[in-house]
Amino acid sequence: MSKQDNSYKVGMSVIGSIFFIFGFATTFIITLSAKVKDIFELSEFEAQMLNFAFFITYAILSIPIGLYIKKIGYKRALIIGLLLMAAGGLLFYPSSSIPSFPLFLVSTFILAAGVVFLQTAANPYVTALGPEVTASSRLNLTQALNSIATMVAPWIIAVFIFTGASEMLDAAGKAETVQIPFVIMSVLIVIIALLIMTIKLPEIAQTATISKKSVWKYPHVLLGAVAIFFYVGAEVGNGSLIISYLKTTNGMDPEMASTYAAIYWGGAMVGRFFGSFMFSGISMSKKITYAIPVLILALVSGSFVTGWNWNIGGIFLGISVINFLIMQIGTGKAARTLAVFALVAALLDIITSFGTGQVALWTVISIGLFNSIMFPNIFTLAVKDLDSGELSTASGIINTLIFGGAIIPPIMGSVADNFGYTWAFIVPALCYLYIFYYAVKGAHIRR
Repeated sequence: MSKQDNSYKVGMSVIGSIFFIFGFATTFIITLSAKVKDIFELSEFEAQMLNFAFFITYAILSIPIGLYIKKIGYKRALIIGLLLMAAGGLLFYPSSSIPSFPLFLVSTFILAAGVVFLQTAANPYVTALGPEVTASSRLNLTQALNSIATMVAPWIIAVFIFTGASEMLDAAGKAETVQIPFVIMSVLIVIIALLIMTIKLPEIAQTATISKKSVWKYPHVLLGAVAIFFYVGAEVGNGSLIISYLKTTNGMDPEMASTYAAIYWGGAMVGRFFGSFMFSGISMSKKITYAIPVLILALVSGSFVTGWNWNIGGIFLGISVINFLIMQIGTGKAARTLAVFALVAALLDIITSFGTGQVALWTVISIGLFNSIMFPNIFTLAVKDLDSGELSTASGIINTLIFGGAIIPPIMGSVADNFGYTWAFIVPALCYLYIFYYAVKGAHIRR
């Protein structure tokens, strides 16, 4: 095995673990908004301030961090990001002990600052580690690892935080139920940061001849950043309201509602594993072969998070098969697949708004499958034709617009407070329609 191959594998392994870490932390915070609503007796809009505190960091820090990474390199950026995440995670202990919602928000902001460091460094790093033609495949693979964590996080909340026993506690007791997961996460993050300090990562060359302003002249970069704004806003908004939506419209207890939220995020995991080989150059027969273990994963994971309910796992398997078949319409092309998935996601949100019972339950859960390839495909389209010297700045701009997760969920929360939860899902449907425009038109504009 060549030294270059070893270096590539080390780089992808480290970045894969990084995607897992910030995926877990992000989804843990998103799903926690329902618990925070209960602990502090907040309106839905107020509870969504937790998402605001997390995602507003992207608006404040992404561009400065993107520029800073060009000076310090990717490895140091990853270490700084991990240590910031650990510090923010540990701060949840005193904020839960008081308990104090403002301190909860401060802890969230610090943890999110670490996530911004990781994500701003990780996405262009994966893109630059290999050929541009397979960049979407690599990003879908790392995003799939991210999505394993996003499925685990709501399940942990269901088992350790939304248990029947915790619902009987007072506000202080309920707040303290979140302490142990954050402490364990922080300790593991510190260990990983120490390990990264000891290994050598492959360096990505960056040219110094491209000015920062040049990136702003590319419409496909800027329109792609807007697409990221609406994508993250829609994904976070859908995911953060699922528990309250199912409690209100289906009369479901919060522990069970959390397991369905885990399936929503698990859909992103399954879809991204599909994307990891659907956007590669392998033959269709191999793609079908690779799809089989992913479908088995869908069956097992859907059953596991619902207490080994194989009926629910079977339904999730069936929807995953449909997702794989619809993905064939995209013929392995990032823009075409993005357009199809955006239309389907918009339709599912609309059906959720006007549907009832099991139909509405499974349409809102199924959106996760069609969210799956959106971020990596939007990112790949947005940085297409850029050179390595422009990647970190473009990534900073794109990641800045991740603060859609700070704006769309509170809007949905306000709609839910005033008009009911079902109407709130019209908002992400509109977001997906913009993404459809970007896939069909915006991604192809250059000057």
